[in-house]
Amino acid sequence: MSTNDVTLVSKAVDKKASISQKRRTGLPNWLQGWILPVAVLVLWEAASALGLVSDSALPAPSRIAKAFWQLCVSGDMAEHLTSSAIRAGGGFLLGGATGLLLGIFTGLGRWAERTLDPTIQMLRTVPLLTLIPLFILWFGVGEFSKVLLIALGSFFPLYFHTHLGVRSADRKLYEVTRILQYSKLHLLTKLIIPAALPNILLGIRLSVGASWLLLAVAEMMGASAGVGYMIQDARVYAQTDIVFVGIIMFALVGKLSDSIVRMVERRCLRWDNNYKG
Repeated sequence: MSTNDVTLVSKAVDKKASISQKRRTGLPNWLQGWILPVAVLVLWEAASALGLVSDSALPAPSRIAKAFWQLCVSGDMAEHLTSSAIRAGGGFLLGGATGLLLGIFTGLGRWAERTLDPTIQMLRTVPLLTLIPLFILWFGVGEFSKVLLIALGSFFPLYFHTHLGVRSADRKLYEVTRILQYSKLHLLTKLIIPAALPNILLGIRLSVGASWLLLAVAEMMGASAGVGYMIQDARVYAQTDIVFVGIIMFALVGKLSDSIVRMVERRCLRWDNNYKG
């Protein structure tokens, strides 16, 4: 049986299992993930309506939705989201690009790995939150210190997974490229990058998540706009509903970013029969 036949049989089995699962539950797969959140929201709203929870500490979902709508109508939400997206995007691009290049560099050369990797491993163990006082002293509380903190958090996941992916390339393929007399550029673009691509894309997913996590911390250390600033400002005035709005926005935008990377991952790894995305 050829490889194409095995692939077709595997797809047929997966499709049959999916149809069987849909028949058992009566719901499509994408809708099943909403069962638990909707149930929690219904119970939460009911508990708030019955006075079982404090409205100041845990406002009802309807009140949170109303606060979200008011922020959207006033234009404040768009301003905060735009500021946060620019910071997170800038930090991710800076840290991710540096991590990708260094991961390839140390993965390809023994000398580079022995020289650079121990220092990077040592820096990885330093909690990023302890660097905030230094960043404030060195760069102030402006945009550069915030972007740099996000970039530092985005750097490590992509660096380590790129390094692992480069080192995981099949040695037999190197022998084939040597026989075919590939140049160094062809070796990098035709063998090393494709072989490391699953690990690189996983590193991108983790780096995107890290950039949104550190964005909240960066915006709370001194900002005039952003979702993290909105949460901090609402905490000062005891506006718990707006705090929940900010938390939900971080969750939704983070999930959207991860879904986009996963979509790119599925498209880029269609050639890999071992990929189970």
